[in-house]
Amino acid sequence: MCPEQQGGVASRLPLSALLSHVLVAFTIEFDNEFEHQMPHTTTWGPAAHSRHGPWLVSLVMWSNFMQFVGENGVSLRELESLARITNLKGLERWGYVVVEPDPADSRTAPPRSDWVVRPTPAGRRAQAVWRPLADVIEKRWQARFGKDEIGRLRVSLQALVSQLDVEMPHYLPVVWSGKSEVPDLKGRLPAAAEGGIASRLDLSVLLSQVLLAFTIDFERESNVSLPISANALRVLDEKGVRVRDLPRLTGVSKEAISMSVGFLQRGRYLVVERDPTDSRTQVARLTATGLQAQDAYRQLPGVIEERWQARFGKDDIRTLRESLERLVSSPTAQLSPLFKGLEPYPDGWRASVRKPDTLPHYPMVLHRGGFPDGS
Repeated sequence: MCPEQQGGVASRLPLSALLSHVLVAFTIEFDNEFEHQMPHTTTWGPAAHSRHGPWLVSLVMWSNFMQFVGENGVSLRELESLARITNLKGLERWGYVVVEPDPADSRTAPPRSDWVVRPTPAGRRAQAVWRPLADVIEKRWQARFGKDEIGRLRVSLQALVSQLDVEMPHYLPVVWSGKSEVPDLKGRLPAAAEGGIASRLDLSVLLSQVLLAFTIDFERESNVSLPISANALRVLDEKGVRVRDLPRLTGVSKEAISMSVGFLQRGRYLVVERDPTDSRTQVARLTATGLQAQDAYRQLPGVIEERWQARFGKDDIRTLRESLERLVSSPTAQLSPLFKGLEPYPDGWRASVRKPDTLPHYPMVLHRGGFPDGS
């Protein structure tokens, strides 16, 4: 059992883990509602390979890309920085957008950077479903946790976001393998399509931007990214953990674990061996280098939180931590209030897979659709 699970309380979880639990819960609830309302196809559940709509994707594809694509199209050059942190090729392949030369461009062979990104009819329908959902979920949270509680969390997050010196995307970047990529927006975040952005940042944006700021500080001093450190690296040890148990222990998908283990193996942070008691089972064991990296993960978030107290104000960080702790309470499915809103619709794909025992300690936003647990 991991140290932070002993006693079943969130009081000493790293600030990054608290932010992550809340963001992942909000995202899953948002995604479940989108899935329920939007005709789609996916791998699991009643809509598996139905071809009744585009391939199902997560909130990140709306927040970091689709909300900026108007009906008449946007130049690829304008969206270039955001395309790198989502999966533009996937959005094309999945049926949300087309990328093609601008009909108004009279040149015979204009460069691809001058081409235009347009939503497909299915993409426009998805935009209409996505647009109000963040406010819908936030109102549910106000009813579930208390309007004052969510209000305090919002104020605490806004206080930090207003002091950030880097313009952040509206959701975490897709994790490819190494460290998180933060696009150089340089004050040029594209204008949203009409009605795309509400007059205030929604809760998922505030959580993402604060978490990404924390990630930047962490990854300046760590050779292992925060997504990999907080999930796979956190639960491993020198004795060995069965690879097949890692998704259950971390709350992230087999695909996310495969990527993480591969990265750690290439960096010689771990070795993968046959279980001496069962030759069919693989065991991941930390090397001396891996143990050092794990110790760094256990120490560095606390150091960063102390720095943030000096940077943003001790009271603001304390208030934020207390708000997050009340929402998380415990990192386990049995005790965390966050799990109350995660029951999927009967026709949702999550209803056909094993329910998680815990939420990820950092979202594993993969190119496969951007789901926060790497699914």
